[in-house]
Amino acid sequence: MVGGLLTMLALATVQLTLILHVRNTLTDAAASAARYGSLADRGVEDAKQRAEELVDSSLGEAFASDISAGETTVSGRRVLEVRLRSPLPLVGLAGPAGLLTVAGHAPLF
Repeated sequence: MVGGLLTMLALATVQLTLILHVRNTLTDAAASAARYGSLADRGVEDAKQRAEELVDSSLGEAFASDISAGETTVSGRRVLEVRLRSPLPLVGLAGPAGLLTVAGHAPLF
């Protein structure tokens, strides 16, 4: 009985670690794509394409299905925002779509 409980605790810890890894990878991809899109010779579509490439290469195509990018204002400053919505991995990498949302911002000059 104790062995079963310890096994479930270990599996839950591994799954939580996987969820945090996916969230951090998506956050990094969104921020990196926003910085890329805010360069002088780049734009919103470049940021969106960059986010798709980063997520597709690191996590897979299923996580790069809902990406949006656009200009917005944060604290009175124009910024480029890249927003990613992806599945929340509840069992391995499988889970309900669209529950995990992250955003990355970069200033526009």
